[in-house]
Amino acid sequence: MKNALRVAVTLCAAAAATAHSQTRGPAAQYWIDLSTSNFSMPGMPEEGGASGLLGGLMGGNSFGGSMGMGARGKVMDTELYVRAHPSGIEGTHAIPGAMNMGPSLLLVPHRPQPAERGTTTRDETPDRSEKPKGRILLYWGCGDSIRPGQPKVLDFAKQDYAEFAQFFSSHGGASKGVQGRPGHSLWPNERDNKRVPDNASLEGEHAVSGNGVPPTLKFAVSQAHDFLPKVQLKTRGVPKDGVQVEWNGMQHAKGYFLHAQGAAEGPGGALDMIFWSSSEKPDNGWSLMTYQSPAQITKLLQQKVILQPSTTNCTVPKGIFDKAEGAMLNMIAYGNELNVSHPPRPEKAPANWQPEWTARVRIKSTGMTMLGMEDSREAQRGGRNSPATESADNSAPASIQDVVPNPVKLLKGLFGN
Repeated sequence: MKNALRVAVTLCAAAAATAHSQTRGPAAQYWIDLSTSNFSMPGMPEEGGASGLLGGLMGGNSFGGSMGMGARGKVMDTELYVRAHPSGIEGTHAIPGAMNMGPSLLLVPHRPQPAERGTTTRDETPDRSEKPKGRILLYWGCGDSIRPGQPKVLDFAKQDYAEFAQFFSSHGGASKGVQGRPGHSLWPNERDNKRVPDNASLEGEHAVSGNGVPPTLKFAVSQAHDFLPKVQLKTRGVPKDGVQVEWNGMQHAKGYFLHAQGAAEGPGGALDMIFWSSSEKPDNGWSLMTYQSPAQITKLLQQKVILQPSTTNCTVPKGIFDKAEGAMLNMIAYGNELNVSHPPRPEKAPANWQPEWTARVRIKSTGMTMLGMEDSREAQRGGRNSPATESADNSAPASIQDVVPNPVKLLKGLFGN
């Protein structure tokens, strides 16, 4: 009898806790991600075949139709969660006329399709008995010369997993935003995926509506929380002598980060992946090429992991990529983050403070170019081939794929996958 009573009390407590948790939290949460992407390839038009190859390497995270492979220019992704309808609703986001996209956007619940189960043949199964080969060489810091104590080397043949974890750790930590969670309502979607025009501006009044959405979910966006301009990268020099990188400063940028990667033949013919970042501390940079929270940006600036917003140039030290068969340079500018709620959050909010709704706008701008590409083009016009573009038959590469290393494929190759 006592056991039965104990079980009954436990079940009641669990049910009460579940009911309590379902009533807590904002009635609605809305996220907006703004991204501006650009890449500069000397001798190639901005709207060209390179967009399909490079667009997906810009740090995008879209779950809609406007920010997949090949996306460039201005991109917006939105996500709505309504607590009373966790399976999702059809909603509407009324947008200002400055967006030049009509009066509103349609929000549709995300219904991810089940992944198709693939088959793996015996021939496709990697041989786990053979140790992976290759290394990762990590460099960091702007300047003319490689600094003492570099590079930091990770040898895959050692299979030291503790070292792997330490090597791939990063100072970055993305803030919460659009993630495409099941049941959440997204834009763009299969029913509304119009392109964001280049002259679009988020400035003005916004309102989100739908079943279960509080009628007060309205907010204004100012110029400080609008799209950032395109990253305009200019490079001078070749990797063996150091590459000078310059860009135009952005009024509302909170900081910058640069990352370059390439591949070269290492000892014994194994592949070396080469990473460099503008950080004053060793960092592989992968988690820094996306949105960062305001608190995180402040911390990264103090640690000198990201560059101050007044910075407009950086030199990739000579000798890092001189043997690489092409190297990509990526840059990100971090924008402001807008956080609004109703009622507005008090300066000293109590622990049990609960808003009716919240909204967040994250902003970034990314750019990409090839290290030393301008000098390589000049060399080709003069009848000379640089190491970055020279092929086995001394002819120019057949396509851009021949000089751009694919980091995903390279990493898979190192792990034997």
